[in-house]
Amino acid sequence: MISRENTLLGAAFAVGAVVLLSGCGPSIGGEAKPSASSTNTGPTQATDAPSAYDPCKDVPQAVLDSEKLRQTRIVNDDTSAGVKWRGCAYIRSNGYVVSITTTNLTVDATRSRNFAETAEFTINGRRAISTRQFDGPFIKEACTLNVEMKGGSLDFNLSNPPSNRDTGSIDSCVLARGLAEKVVPSLPASA
Repeated sequence: MISRENTLLGAAFAVGAVVLLSGCGPSIGGEAKPSASSTNTGPTQATDAPSAYDPCKDVPQAVLDSEKLRQTRIVNDDTSAGVKWRGCAYIRSNGYVVSITTTNLTVDATRSRNFAETAEFTINGRRAISTRQFDGPFIKEACTLNVEMKGGSLDFNLSNPPSNRDTGSIDSCVLARGLAEKVVPSLPASA
């Protein structure tokens, strides 16, 4: 018998995968496919994702508890363009799905891709950028937020369909920024 939680998890991953596969961030359902507007024509990128922070182990449990998130799987994706993501996917029952990964994409590289609704700001003294990397009717359901790290960035790729009872009425970029503001202070200063 399939539990309600597993059904919700499957549905969330299906929606999240559709949204996330359309952008350049890591997909919870498989390798991300860069869109035509996301080819790497901007700043150079490191050959590998930063390793000074492990989003599967280093995100504080207090943060996960406050957001009602539980880890669901490891997300290690590589694209043919050399973009790499290393981290984990998390889900909030009746809420959003997010992958938190380190990536060799920098804030500057993300900016150079000219995604929709780009916003730049700082989090805990680090440059950050949020973008909408989905070009469809569901653009508001997904947000990717990158926070500067040496050799890349910490990537929050969040999917939040309006059907989610707990978080569906909250903008996905608001959720991503709120989560990042809780996680980023746990990054080592050297990262």
